[in-house]
Amino acid sequence: MNKEQRIIDAELVSDYQSGNNLALAQLVKRWHKIYCNKAYWIVKDADAAKDIAQDTWNAIIKNIGDLKDPKMFPGWSLRIVCNKSFDWVKKQNRIKERLKTYEYGAEADDSDEENEKELLRKKLLDAINKLPAHQQMVIRLFYAESYSLKDISRTLNISEGTAKSRLYHAREKLKLILKNRNYEMSHHN
Repeated sequence: MNKEQRIIDAELVSDYQSGNNLALAQLVKRWHKIYCNKAYWIVKDADAAKDIAQDTWNAIIKNIGDLKDPKMFPGWSLRIVCNKSFDWVKKQNRIKERLKTYEYGAEADDSDEENEKELLRKKLLDAINKLPAHQQMVIRLFYAESYSLKDISRTLNISEGTAKSRLYHAREKLKLILKNRNYEMSHHN
């Protein structure tokens, strides 16, 4: 987003904070699609993404008074979208886990290799879901979205150093979680 766009957004936020409701309509016009896309990228479900974008606006309306610096609106509001999206994913995972417990009796499976890959992917996703939200975000942006550290720092409104350090800690934590999982699994067999 260029400087001019940022200035327009900051002015609209200030206007809305001063009680001009038309400014909100302008913000919705400028940002709603971005929120839908960001949510969809995380949840991969178009209806859920629309709901999340709507929830985000409710949260923005409720909390915009607390936003001290209108220039921070992009990063602040996108964090709301990301957090709501991750919550949705966590909830779905919990539901899926419950269903799986019912479904999987003693089903034998044909393709071991495919299973192995799926198991690994699932282990990794589970491990990512165990990370604190701020680490989940950098991991997902860096690996799934191929964001550079500079892009991440801009999106999340943090310094590049902080982005780098979060990425490092998230990787270390993932290694640890996965190592412990393997240890647990080998000891259960």
